[in-house]
Amino acid sequence: MPNTKSAVRRVRRVKNQTQVNRIRKSKYKNAVKKMELLIKDKKKDEAKKYFSKFQSILMQVAKSGVINKKTAGRKISRISKKFNLSKQS
Repeated sequence: MPNTKSAVRRVRRVKNQTQVNRIRKSKYKNAVKKMELLIKDKKKDEAKKYFSKFQSILMQVAKSGVINKKTAGRKISRISKKFNLSKQS
């Protein structure tokens, strides 16, 4: 239980920020799942169209600090690798 005015305000702020971060993390996870599904189903055109939006979502989430920037870069890199492999076959 917060004892001071500033602690009360801080609790309220953390509660709101937690909700925002939860939304961002959900957005990130959904983007990764959707991209994986498009690659798995071999829908090249849709995956190609979605890839730039996918990158954008991951970088926005990384910029806000929900995930690490290097994690976002690694995810993008690995997805693009899979995308290129599926393009050749």
